[in-house]
Amino acid sequence: MTAKLTTVRSGALTTVQDAGRRGYAHLGVPRSGALDAPAMRLANRLLGNDPDAAVLETTLTGCALRPDRAMTAVVGGAHCPVTVDGRPAAWGAPVRVPAGAVLNVGTATAGVRSYVAVAGGIATDPVLGSRSTDLLSGLGPEPLRDGDVVPVGLPRPVALSVAAPWPGPPAELVLPVRLGPRADWFAPAALRTLTSATYRVSPHSNRIGLRTEGPPLERASAGELPSEGVVLGAVQVPPDGRPVIFLHDHPTTGGYPVVAVVAEPALAAAAQAAVGTPVRFTLG
Repeated sequence: MTAKLTTVRSGALTTVQDAGRRGYAHLGVPRSGALDAPAMRLANRLLGNDPDAAVLETTLTGCALRPDRAMTAVVGGAHCPVTVDGRPAAWGAPVRVPAGAVLNVGTATAGVRSYVAVAGGIATDPVLGSRSTDLLSGLGPEPLRDGDVVPVGLPRPVALSVAAPWPGPPAELVLPVRLGPRADWFAPAALRTLTSATYRVSPHSNRIGLRTEGPPLERASAGELPSEGVVLGAVQVPPDGRPVIFLHDHPTTGGYPVVAVVAEPALAAAAQAAVGTPVRFTLG
């Protein structure tokens, strides 16, 4: 019989995520997947799972889960309090959760997104090769609601790791960029602003894009673009002139000019940058 987790408290936003759906952008399907992939992989390795096994990604307020049989879990990513039936438990290390006990993942105290991995991995049905929830296209399982039941795979008979170092959330988000395909749509002063000004993470950010607050970028061309393909990490500039960094649930096409593209390894830190975090763009 398949082990199950019942959602006691779903939190602000808890979704199933793995490495995402690669190779379907030409069909309008974004990659999706864990925004902080290194955190997902580290949590899985601590349990002996495949590094890209599906996990639960929580946003700010965590979640609470009750297994129908004893299982081992790791909570990592954004730092938060962890309890099992009200008793403090380890964050960032394997925790044994008895059958019927409640694993509570509390509100993030540093960072934005916590990851809940369980031995055996989350075993929802894959769609286009991935179990990830895609908020833009609606593919994959719905975000968790109170009372939802999530299946769990069979754990591997391997020795578990006890602990590992976890990176902290950025005090300042520094994003290395290369100028994008439409950099020539912006005035020279705008490009200097992009790489010299300090922006801040907007509260309107989500899994689709990290929005920024700060000085607008002045366009040299007032025309309109036809929709064209955009990639993960694209820095798109909407009419208000403030850069938006496309994250994993981004649309695969867009009509606003892309001034730059963020190197993909830097996006994990963007996933943990809280509202108000300073943002700087650097050429390189």
